[in-house]
Amino acid sequence: MCKFECVKYLILIVCIPIWVQAQPSSDSAALDIRKQRWVAAGMAAGITTGVVILSNYWYQQYPSESFHFFNDNAEWLQMDKAGHVFTAYTAAIWSRALWISTGMQPRQAALAGAFSSLVFVSAIEVLDGFSSEWGFSSGDMLANVLGAGLLLGQEWGWKQQRITIKFSYQPVNYTPAGLQGRANALFGNRTIEKMLKDYNGQTYWACFNLASFFPKSGLPKWLNLSLGYGAGGILGGTENQQKDATGNIVFNRMDIARVRKGFLSIDVDLTTIPTRKKWLKNVLLVVNSIKIPAPALEWSGGKLQAHWLKF
Repeated sequence: MCKFECVKYLILIVCIPIWVQAQPSSDSAALDIRKQRWVAAGMAAGITTGVVILSNYWYQQYPSESFHFFNDNAEWLQMDKAGHVFTAYTAAIWSRALWISTGMQPRQAALAGAFSSLVFVSAIEVLDGFSSEWGFSSGDMLANVLGAGLLLGQEWGWKQQRITIKFSYQPVNYTPAGLQGRANALFGNRTIEKMLKDYNGQTYWACFNLASFFPKSGLPKWLNLSLGYGAGGILGGTENQQKDATGNIVFNRMDIARVRKGFLSIDVDLTTIPTRKKWLKNVLLVVNSIKIPAPALEWSGGKLQAHWLKF
């Protein structure tokens, strides 16, 4: 089966289960069936459109081959895996909010949101599987399941999201001279590209809402304790060296240490801000995926250091 035939079948895989989710539920009198079907159709159309656009305008730039697997678990100090957890969790959160707006019960909405998120990220993994540059990564897929499962597990276990996955980014100054060109080749030249691809500037956070864990503590509902994971010195997938097709070394900065970074900080749960305006609730939900800058402690390279403001 070629890649484009796979996309056609994928459209059916995307649309049919989402439409089935949108059928009437007998245990929810407030369910807006018409709105639910519009949400289902919109999601199916959005996911399908995204897959087709990626297939025709992104993956077309690279050579393709038959479907294959690719083990990239040792690359990028697993920062890419943290990114997959964040993406799947965030897509599930936003999707869940749409389902709830139709009157769907929270547990059902969490299940539909997790499913919708996994359909989209799985579609991208399938496209990767046909690309000669990459391949279907079981590690990426496991991270996707973990992200969507974190939403679902918390909703079914606690009936609330006590732990939120968030993202932050800070531009990196690549010095000495020569490193900036390597960074541009790996991570892109534009700011948006760097935010998405530059693992040295990214931090992924698990934010714990303290009041939800300790309801009798009197702690403010907005206060989060945040554990972050980042990395530095990454100038290649598994090492800071690159060879050409003939085996000659064209880039070598093995002297630069690749380090993992752990962070401890605080954060604000914006979804706890009381408001009656639905549009503002939606804005707060979206913005809540980004961790606010705050003081932080960093552990990296065997040393502890403090940041007055960590982005």
